[in-house]
Amino acid sequence: MHPPGAGTILVRYGEIGIKSPQLRGRMEQRLQENLLAILDDRGFDADVIRENTRLYVETTPAQIDAVTAAVTDTFGVVSASPARRVEPTMEAITDALAETAREQYDGQSYAVRVDRAGPKSAHPFASTDLEREGGDVVGTVAREAGIEPTVDLDDPDLTFAVECRPDDAYVFVGRRSGPGGLPLGTQEPLVALFSGGIDSPVAAWLAMKRGAPVYPLYIDLGEYSGVDHRLRAEETAATLGEYAPNFDTRLRIAPAGETIEEIAADLDMYRMLAVRRYMFQIAENVAADLDAVGIVTGESTGQKSSQTTANLRVTSASTDLPVHRPLLTTDKSTISQCAQEIGTYPDSTIDTGCHLLAPDRPATQPPLAQVHEAEPDDLERRAARAAAERTLVE
Repeated sequence: MHPPGAGTILVRYGEIGIKSPQLRGRMEQRLQENLLAILDDRGFDADVIRENTRLYVETTPAQIDAVTAAVTDTFGVVSASPARRVEPTMEAITDALAETAREQYDGQSYAVRVDRAGPKSAHPFASTDLEREGGDVVGTVAREAGIEPTVDLDDPDLTFAVECRPDDAYVFVGRRSGPGGLPLGTQEPLVALFSGGIDSPVAAWLAMKRGAPVYPLYIDLGEYSGVDHRLRAEETAATLGEYAPNFDTRLRIAPAGETIEEIAADLDMYRMLAVRRYMFQIAENVAADLDAVGIVTGESTGQKSSQTTANLRVTSASTDLPVHRPLLTTDKSTISQCAQEIGTYPDSTIDTGCHLLAPDRPATQPPLAQVHEAEPDDLERRAARAAAERTLVE
């Protein structure tokens, strides 16, 4: 929903605004770069302008909806509004409100809200003056159309909004929510253990939302993987890449099947813990190569036998890097809902049969020393080799 002739998008951020002026400026610049990258990647010819702690995207009315959708896929954007830019005069603003009402108002309750910025001398009217005049204009348009208008200043169904600045005014009627968070690239990168199932892409996306680029790492399970298992990871990694076209989100594949098959043959109750520890060690080696500072996983407390609080301690002990678990306290239904919202769910739900690796009676409270003793003596060396032999999906 937007005014007729809308060609400007107002971009709003959240946490960036509470940073120091120097840091806020750097984050705004990063957000501007990321917006330009995602717009270019999706084939839009649009300008991104930074001005007075606000970002604007200038486009054309013909592509305003599609460009707004791209803007609100950008990390750091809290919301965006397609707006019509007019002269900051009472006449120009009320004319735009009238045209908007003719197209958008059909009898629901409404209010006019005005945010006026700049010195008092910038405009010969106050915000309340413009709200009153704008409300009258909308009411007049409604009556001309045979509609009895309903004003609700507390909880309106439709809000006609005006952002009035010294040099321009913007009229809009809606806000489209973005992911929020911080601009991607404002934190150091992380390696994401990435199976492509429901959980790991969501965890990686949430790390990206906090500003950290991710390098997705798929651990090839050998006979416990299969073509569909790897394809699932490739497709979901590609979906994540659509949110970060100016970052390297290509899938890394580490060949771990030989060691995992050996662990599966030799271990029973400690099997999954030894496998997870091996995965963490591979990820640690990859992180060292890529100057990443941590590991991201899709683990959620108690969701699987390897994800009990006791077992998370055992697996985390296999690496010196911090293990980031964005989903730690999140239930499966919420994770699945997020996967649907970010677009990874359809590919993530392909049945690949990788559950065959889990033992019938897994350990849920094992002593760390016993797990370490049960796993292969040269697990660290094998992890380094698997990381060195990784391939890249182009």
